[in-house]
Amino acid sequence: MDRIDAMRLFVRIVERRSFTVAAQDIGIPRSTVTQVVKQMEQRLGVRLLQRTTRVVSPTLDGEAYARRCVAILAEIESAEGAFGGAKPKGALRIEVQGTIARHFLLPGLPDFLADYPDLEIIMSEGERWVDVVREGIDCVLRYGQLADSDMIARRVMMMDRMTCAAPAYLERFGSPTGVEDLDGHRMIGLRSHTTGQLAPLQFAVGDGYRTTTLPAPVSVTGTESYLATALLGFGIFQVPRFHAERHLATGDLVQILADNLPPSVPVSLLYPPNRQLSPRVRVFMEWAARRFGNTEA
Repeated sequence: MDRIDAMRLFVRIVERRSFTVAAQDIGIPRSTVTQVVKQMEQRLGVRLLQRTTRVVSPTLDGEAYARRCVAILAEIESAEGAFGGAKPKGALRIEVQGTIARHFLLPGLPDFLADYPDLEIIMSEGERWVDVVREGIDCVLRYGQLADSDMIARRVMMMDRMTCAAPAYLERFGSPTGVEDLDGHRMIGLRSHTTGQLAPLQFAVGDGYRTTTLPAPVSVTGTESYLATALLGFGIFQVPRFHAERHLATGDLVQILADNLPPSVPVSLLYPPNRQLSPRVRVFMEWAARRFGNTEA
């Protein structure tokens, strides 16, 4: 293995905190990883990694060397991409909010991969806040207000939302005509993965927004379960417009309080600040931003 590939391997070990996982990511035997790291430490004359039976962590020298490797590898990738019309290649690991990815990104993915046939998209789906460096993720797609983080964020859309309920629920509890009519009503609870707190309902009133929390007979943490529970008539819920459109058309959901819309919510692409934006990530983010700009929400 040459020095450039050895640097790529070392960075992956530091990010993944595991020889075994880094070997799986790159597609080489674990024994090769061990040998490459041993040769690297002998060549540099310093210990780069601390190994235990459960985790691998960089020494201070290892952290410094990993930062230099990241910068060097990004410069190499950028330099090679600037000549001969070379296109980005390799694995691109993305963490997405699945409902939004299925509506906005996946329909255009065949065309994207036709333009970049040497890219391999590895897409994981989740609602939780992930440690992108530890888990080896290059780019994250997130819906909602962002938690305090040192991640670099690019907003690609403000997504309109609406308040809905199933006809069976409205037959039982009545259809509110104003926010003041919500006494006695129920909501579907949407709980945060990180805090466990229920997200309140929000309604435009005058020049601002009114926040309220109703009794929640059922609460969930996933957006698909949130929609499914509302369709069963358990309560009022607030959802991005695109997610409710099909059910509004069939009559399975009814929009309520259309004069008191909830605030729009941002959709953002994020990547780690300790990495220069690689050509792989750059072309994906530019394409994803266009998809959100051209797809009806």
